[in-house]
Amino acid sequence: MTAPDDLPRLLALLDTLPPLAVAVSGGVDSMTLATLVHRHAATPPLIIHAVSPAVPGQARGLITAHATAEGWNLHLLNAGEQDDPRYRANPFDRCYFCKANLYGAIAAVTERTIASGTNLDDLGEHRPGLNAAREHGVVHPFVTAGIGKPGIRALARHLGLTAFAELPAQPCLASRVETGIAIDPRDLAFIDRTEGEVRRLLGAHQTVRVRLRRDGVHLELRPAPAPDAMADLTALMETACHAEGRTFAGLGAYRVGSGFVRSAAE
Repeated sequence: MTAPDDLPRLLALLDTLPPLAVAVSGGVDSMTLATLVHRHAATPPLIIHAVSPAVPGQARGLITAHATAEGWNLHLLNAGEQDDPRYRANPFDRCYFCKANLYGAIAAVTERTIASGTNLDDLGEHRPGLNAAREHGVVHPFVTAGIGKPGIRALARHLGLTAFAELPAQPCLASRVETGIAIDPRDLAFIDRTEGEVRRLLGAHQTVRVRLRRDGVHLELRPAPAPDAMADLTALMETACHAEGRTFAGLGAYRVGSGFVRSAAE
């Protein structure tokens, strides 16, 4: 397979960086970066994964399996965001407090420069966590090299990361909870479990978001499900919600960041 055009530029950039601690979430961005740094860098990286109720269970399994296969120096830690009342209050900038806790926890176990899988496309989205990254001196090699999501997927395919290259984005489970609704581990567990059930019905490459809003539980999908799957999806969601005393409020198209609500003052 021909190497992507981005690869030489990215490798040249990595050669200029000090030994890294790469934060991995289980998505294609951070996993591709960690794999590339591990295979290329003169000093093997420290790979950091935060164990949290907000991390999808699927991501944890993929990370540990890949770390074993690649021989990573994987360090699991509790970033402590669930103990931060500012994070649990779920303000519009909740992501800032999440990342501030994460990078602070990483800095407590290593003096290495922290690297993230943030890419060029992320800069156009609502990302308060980038402010926390700036405060902790985090480097973003994909951004510096001018690489967006399509380029990362091409790199992942080149590296043989078939388990990650085509998977839909899988941000933290707290992103499914509407701004202002307090973050509760029981809600995050419900979201993770229910999204898993939907993927088992529709397939692993379906983009699935179970959103918790003030009027109930919403299911967002991309692409739209086939008409003959609608009855099964509705039954699945109504059963899952009824079992926990929740209200299923309906199914719609996936929208990036639809759980965020900006107040008039923001």
